[in-house]
Amino acid sequence: MDKHVLLIEDEPNIIEAIRFILSREGWKVSAHADGTTALDVIRQARPHLVILDVMLPGQSGFDILQALRSEPGLETLPVLMLTAKGQGRDRDLADRYGASHFMTKPFSNAEMLQEVRHLLGQGA
Repeated sequence: MDKHVLLIEDEPNIIEAIRFILSREGWKVSAHADGTTALDVIRQARPHLVILDVMLPGQSGFDILQALRSEPGLETLPVLMLTAKGQGRDRDLADRYGASHFMTKPFSNAEMLQEVRHLLGQGA
C-alpha cells in the first residue's frame, strides 16, 4: 500500500517542493493550508505521516499537534514539524507537545527525504 503524507502548510512554493520530492519516491502527498480545519482533515485522511507547519492561518501547528496527541487513534501518528523559525523555544514546544521530528526552513531535499523515510519506517 502506498504511504500517504499529509502536508499542512500555507506556502505554495513549499507545498510544491515537498510534493515533488516525496511524489518521486512513490508516496501520495496531499496538502491543506488552513490551521482551523487541519485537525478535521487529518481525521478524515488518516495519513501515515503529517508534515505540519508551525505558523498557519487560523490555528498554530503547535495547537494542532497538541490536539492530535490527545486524540485516541491519532496520538501516535508521526508528525514532522516544519518552521521558518528555528529558535530553541520552538524546538522545546515541539518536543513537549510530542513532535516526532523538528525541521527548519529552508531544508535540503535530501534532509526532507531522509527524515520522511525514517518516520515512515523505510530506513534512512
